[in-house]
Amino acid sequence: MTRFLVVLTDVRPVEGIDRNERTAPERRRQVVGASSREAADRIAGAFMALGMVRAGRQRVKVIAVGRRRARN
Repeated sequence: MTRFLVVLTDVRPVEGIDRNERTAPERRRQVVGASSREAADRIAGAFMALGMVRAGRQRVKVIAVGRRRARN
């Protein structure tokens, strides 16, 4: 079963900071789990209505975790 994480992060400044998410991820503000893509999209939509996201200071990410394996 595929699960999803909805992550609200701070947008980092452009000057002098490594932008690689694997080595220097953005600071997380909120993390919410969802059991379906539809639920994750609804949560992300609610986060996107926040003033800090609309102003470009925070970002919303939907991440699939534990993807389903193909059946034989």
